[in-house]
Amino acid sequence: MTRILAIHAHPDDVEIFAGGTLALLAARGHNITIVTMTPGDCGSTEYSAEEIASIRRREAGASAALIGATYRCAEFRDLAIFNDHESRRRVTEILRDVRPELVLTAPPVDYLCDHEITSVLVRDACFAAPAPNYSTGSLEPKPPLPAIPHLYFMDPAGGVDREGNPVLPDFVVNIESVFELKKEMLAQHRSQREWLMKQHGVDDYMIMMEEWSRLAGRRAGIALGEGFRRYKGHPYPQTPLLEQLLGPELVVPLR
Repeated sequence: MTRILAIHAHPDDVEIFAGGTLALLAARGHNITIVTMTPGDCGSTEYSAEEIASIRRREAGASAALIGATYRCAEFRDLAIFNDHESRRRVTEILRDVRPELVLTAPPVDYLCDHEITSVLVRDACFAAPAPNYSTGSLEPKPPLPAIPHLYFMDPAGGVDREGNPVLPDFVVNIESVFELKKEMLAQHRSQREWLMKQHGVDDYMIMMEEWSRLAGRRAGIALGEGFRRYKGHPYPQTPLLEQLLGPELVVPLR
């Protein structure tokens, strides 16, 4: 059993970009924690920030429960995730508490600052978490990790960078067998349909998610997929842990 942490910026991000992969891993008995950096407090034109945050925490918890995962929020705020010392300490303490061997997070280049800064903070927290002299300032600090966890980046929105250029993954996970479960997970985030229509012009976030899943799949010659890149920086581990956990019948190279 491997401890896995999936951490992205907002409620529903993990489901959109890695929900199928997490469903597959959960079915194989791995321990999964889903963390959102914020509770999605700006994601409404109808409710106050605290009201929508409360709603979205409940939605995220219900989604995680469908695959037996644990959900928690890091309690940053939308558009207020910054790459600074206090933020890094907070994310590092989460890693030391969850104690993952494998971390899935946002890509370093994406359409939104919250996604990009989440990626940087998680990358650096993975480095800091095993360092015994790096203090998180927590009142009840957890012990350092035994090693830097394996780190993978999810695909950016639409599989492209800010200029519309393709961002190719290292491999694609075949999620066809769990796609209905992925849809059910995303459907728990009911509060977001109206918001996405007004803010993004997206009438149905399910349709958007399916389009992106089919795009990722086409890159590997399959119907539905989720793309990942292993972080290759020194001294992060380079053994293909995620690929090994899923197996060759699920991990498909690009074609």
